[in-house]
Amino acid sequence: MSKRKPNHLRNKRKITSETAVTLLYGTHAVRAALENPKRRVNKLFATQNAANELQAICAKRKISAEIQTSGELAALLPADAVHQGMVLDASPLAPLSLEDAAASGKLLIILDQVSDPRNVGAILRAAAVFGAGGVIVTKRNSPPPAGTLAKTAVGALEVMPLIEVTNLARALETLHKAGYMSVGLDEHGETLIEDVSKDRPIAVVMGAEGPGLRRLTRETCDMLARLPVAESASGEAFATLNVATATAVTLYALTR
Repeated sequence: MSKRKPNHLRNKRKITSETAVTLLYGTHAVRAALENPKRRVNKLFATQNAANELQAICAKRKISAEIQTSGELAALLPADAVHQGMVLDASPLAPLSLEDAAASGKLLIILDQVSDPRNVGAILRAAAVFGAGGVIVTKRNSPPPAGTLAKTAVGALEVMPLIEVTNLARALETLHKAGYMSVGLDEHGETLIEDVSKDRPIAVVMGAEGPGLRRLTRETCDMLARLPVAESASGEAFATLNVATATAVTLYALTR
């Protein structure tokens, strides 16, 4: 295993923005990507201890790790990144089209400009647990499918389709034509989420924390629903639950 840095990373304290969207780090994210035959691996960087832990997976994929110190790995990543001894440069997964996602008939999650990668990662994890068919995000104002998002998803990025669309309102119309009912989560929704009819496939729409659903998104949804809230917390539902937690509760209500 070579200790020499590749040319595109040598003598650079930070990776470029183009390379950043392909990097995965952290034990769960890297292991899941290496175990995913659909993920093309470009290069694995690891400390000696981490490389030893990944030896069996690397042998199966017929790749070798380039040994780095913990500090050298940290220099490849944002300052707050926790790499746990391994960084993987891997090509993005082949995207699933909106039409193919709709054809599954499974519950879909739509994120209306949810920009925090930790929230999106946690939502992917919840989507995988509850058997959703995919998570739909906008191409703008959404985090890249790597880095913090992948680490927070702890492997869910490899099994849960992350579908990018240009226009959310048009995406909703496409789903409506495919037979889906769109349910926007809103604290002022007239219907409790547990009372939403399940006789049609459902696309649940979650807004960003603070602003919530945008006006056009809200108007395009078939209906608005809210989470049940204890009387003592009335009026503060989305102040006490962040969007990732609210999504998990919503998925439970719609799939139980």
